[in-house]
Amino acid sequence: MAVDTRRTIGKIRVTRMSFDQNPKSPLPGLPSPAGVPANGESPSLAVGALHGRMLQVSRLATIGEMAAGVAHELNQPLTAIANYAQACDRLLGRPGANLDDIRTALREIADQAVRAGEILRRLRSLARSQPMRRERADINAAIEEVRDLILGDARVHRTCAKLDLAPGLPSVSIDAPQLQHVILNLVRNGLEALTGSATAAPELSLSTGLTADGDVEIAICDNGPGLSPQALERLFDPFFSTKAEGTGLGLAISNTVVRAHGGTLGHRPNLPQGACFYIRLPAEPANG
Repeated sequence: MAVDTRRTIGKIRVTRMSFDQNPKSPLPGLPSPAGVPANGESPSLAVGALHGRMLQVSRLATIGEMAAGVAHELNQPLTAIANYAQACDRLLGRPGANLDDIRTALREIADQAVRAGEILRRLRSLARSQPMRRERADINAAIEEVRDLILGDARVHRTCAKLDLAPGLPSVSIDAPQLQHVILNLVRNGLEALTGSATAAPELSLSTGLTADGDVEIAICDNGPGLSPQALERLFDPFFSTKAEGTGLGLAISNTVVRAHGGTLGHRPNLPQGACFYIRLPAEPANG
């Protein structure tokens, strides 16, 4: 990255900032993520910090866009808590109230409160800014942690969402919050594509499986209009977007994050109609 101070106009100093277009960079045009060498050498602290800030902004933007879905998911346990509390009040007002019924209602209140707390905990985990820390993990478990967010966002977009998680997959080495952010971003893109289309029965699927090469694959597919040839040519280019108000950084940052995990982010048509984005991650050795 180069910063060139040009001149001062009044009280404003005009500068020009550019990123090195190194073909070995995980994503030419964007700085390498912290801990990922761009040219065989350790990346500078400035570049690593800039990438961290960009990832944080993208993560918060994704969560902000899903606010309606999050509110919907939180509303369910809160409504249940209110209903059970009212039931307890009515039961206590009756002569000879059945204590077992009251205990059951109180347990339900506790369970629903835990459910609401779990949703908030996942949001905090996704929003937290921290250095990449990869750990051996079950990809299905990582997806299950954001299931409520995915289904809630799909309901807001009036889309039928399905999760098909293959059992018995090998472990992968991931930073769970970062990869969950990528998955949520891809889900959000699919839902927005469906919202702007004339698809009669919009559907989005998220599936996991094992490729012929032994990689673990996560696929997010929709039955929307698909991508134009022009969009496919610049799909992962920074600042390119098919959305009128898009920043063009979502897919670019997602691509950088996946490559930092040693994986690949790609696209294929979803036959007979739609788009399918997939993440492929190297499987960890069974005895690793």
